[in-house]
Amino acid sequence: VRLVESGGGLVQPGGSLRLSCAASGYTYSNYCMGWFRQAPGKEREGVALIGSYGSTVYKDSVKGRFTISKDNAKNTLYLQMNSLKPEDTAMYYCAATRYWCLSWHEDRYNYWGQGTQVTVSS
Repeated sequence: VRLVESGGGLVQPGGSLRLSCAASGYTYSNYCMGWFRQAPGKEREGVALIGSYGSTVYKDSVKGRFTISKDNAKNTLYLQMNSLKPEDTAMYYCAATRYWCLSWHEDRYNYWGQGTQVTVSS
């Protein structure tokens, strides 16, 4: 099983990035997915989750700015991030869970990617 994130980088405040998470080695459509992030010196936190039928939930601070989506045909998860703020700076991880859809509990996720760095700075 492998999850590989991409799309991170350096962006100015107010800018946009789209993160991707390519999955392989398991039946992608049977799993629910999520994006988590960890800023330096802070605990990892959930950002956005998507269920197997496309329902979504977001961390309050990213509502209206971030959009999670997935393409089952491509086994790929996305996170469109708009109006980025310096406080969004973090390592972003995608994760997959077989049974605990739309859960914020990290220990319920079976698989994790290696992360992609997002830095928002002028």
